[in-house]
Amino acid sequence: MPSSLSLPDRPSAEQIASLRAALSSANETRGPALAFGIAAVDDRLADRGLASAGLHEIAAATASLNDDAAATLFAAGIAARFASKRGDTVLWALSQFDLYAPGLEQVGLCPGRILYAQGSKDTQVLAMAEDGLRDGSLACVIAEVKAADMTATRRLQLAASDGRTPILLFRRHRTRERCPLRTVSAAMTRWRIGCVESARLPFPGLGRSRWSVELARQRAGNPFSLELEACDEQGRLALPAAAPDRAAARGRAVAQAA
Repeated sequence: MPSSLSLPDRPSAEQIASLRAALSSANETRGPALAFGIAAVDDRLADRGLASAGLHEIAAATASLNDDAAATLFAAGIAARFASKRGDTVLWALSQFDLYAPGLEQVGLCPGRILYAQGSKDTQVLAMAEDGLRDGSLACVIAEVKAADMTATRRLQLAASDGRTPILLFRRHRTRERCPLRTVSAAMTRWRIGCVESARLPFPGLGRSRWSVELARQRAGNPFSLELEACDEQGRLALPAAAPDRAAARGRAVAQAA
């Protein structure tokens, strides 16, 4: 007859309480998460927002300039909200300076809050980002790189935890349509951003831009994808208005025009 397997004893109530206390202490050390303010997003995030002492990765959905710009503004909007919450400076480290300051300001990231650091290659950008994280005085760090292996992302995650500062690793310069997020990473969340068609307006003009916001991976949670309205002047995203709401808005617009 097969020998019986001995199962490990179940943890005691004291052990469970100790584990919960340790997890609570770890969350306090990381600091409160930055919520998006959208239940459809926050309810699906393990931390109900973006951990304020963690690594978060962002990539464009395709190699198009439109999607690259959307991913850039997505990162800028998050950084703007971290800066508004903490009242500190954002470090933006990159190797190719092609940012458009008025565009960043439109999503709440004013020029006076950005400290730029430029390196000649990814290793220098990653080193500057790590130094900024460990300093602990910044609201947020954004680093634009072409590639970062598991070792590099682990170092960034540790530095973010030590300095209690969030980092947004923007993986740019896609090659042959290969998504940068296919590589392994120590990031807590990994986002893929793309442009989608905006809603039609009842009058000539441009409506608020819309993005496809996909959480490709997160720790202790499931991936998801939503269509959201782009960042406003405070860096906040929004759910598209439902059809009845759009009809009501159209009616108000027509009445005002009359």
